[in-house]
Amino acid sequence: MLKGKRIFITGGAGFIGSTLIGKLIDDNEIIAYDNLSRNALERSTSHGHKNLTVKQGDILDSESLKEAAKGAEVFIHAAAIAGIDNTLVNPVNTMTVNMVGTANALAAAQSAGTVERFLEFSTSEVFGSRAYRVEEVDSTTTGAVGEARWTYAVSKLAGEHLTHAYHRQHNLPTVTFRPFNVYGPGQVGEGAISIMIRKALKNEDIYIFGDGAQIRAWCYIDDMIDALMKALVMPKAIGESFNIGNARAVTTIYGLAQTICRVLNSKSKIVFRDALSADIELRIPNVDKAKELIDFEARVDLEEGLLRTGEWISKNMDDLPEMPALFQSK
Repeated sequence: MLKGKRIFITGGAGFIGSTLIGKLIDDNEIIAYDNLSRNALERSTSHGHKNLTVKQGDILDSESLKEAAKGAEVFIHAAAIAGIDNTLVNPVNTMTVNMVGTANALAAAQSAGTVERFLEFSTSEVFGSRAYRVEEVDSTTTGAVGEARWTYAVSKLAGEHLTHAYHRQHNLPTVTFRPFNVYGPGQVGEGAISIMIRKALKNEDIYIFGDGAQIRAWCYIDDMIDALMKALVMPKAIGESFNIGNARAVTTIYGLAQTICRVLNSKSKIVFRDALSADIELRIPNVDKAKELIDFEARVDLEEGLLRTGEWISKNMDDLPEMPALFQSK
């Protein structure tokens, strides 16, 4: 357990960042660096805490980032552009923020000279269109050059390679996480479960793009944070990449929509739409390495996680940002 540390978090006002802050805030000094485009932190119990400093800034502003990160002992790089809507509508911004932003974060951590652990978020999407029980050392294979779907994956993979390069060349104590479909209370972006639950609670049509047969493993936020807390302190984590997910919470996208409707007693109709782009047919992690090196094991099953998430969204519905146009009625 981290105590008495100066912890710097890019994207600290986001879903994962704000949830992590809630676990660390009582025993550490936290600096959340964020452009505040999605501010989950303001709805969290950490908002206004004496140990929290929020610095509004852009990770593309390298000098501002370096200045804000001075003295950091733990550096968590969670800022990124994500989501299919952003990837399709703003591909240049997606790649620039994810690649240049990660380069700036690593340079800021190296420049600080005080960082004992640098943790960056990659993505399960780096494995490509089919990823069944993939291990960390498996090949990453994306689709055709120019296919919009892979813009996000390629940008995150570049950041992951650069992170490993900083560890090898500069001995920066890095850790890389590849999250597999994280969801839960506090998610204000365009995650599939968040959007489906918001629709279900209003008894509105739930849209599925494609045939709904895509298979995913879903990881509840508390399990992700448990893995984070361990990776930030365990020596064996340094220099490693980890798949983080729940290989038991597996269902198709169509099955997920059905489960949400059943669990929340919703009258929503499930409506199929044409696929937006190339899709990922199968994505289930092998998490043996995380179990072996950082003693991680997901514990929250899907239905329990959906209930908890539904309760939170129901209480905070009026404060959530508008859903992307792709998911709204035409």
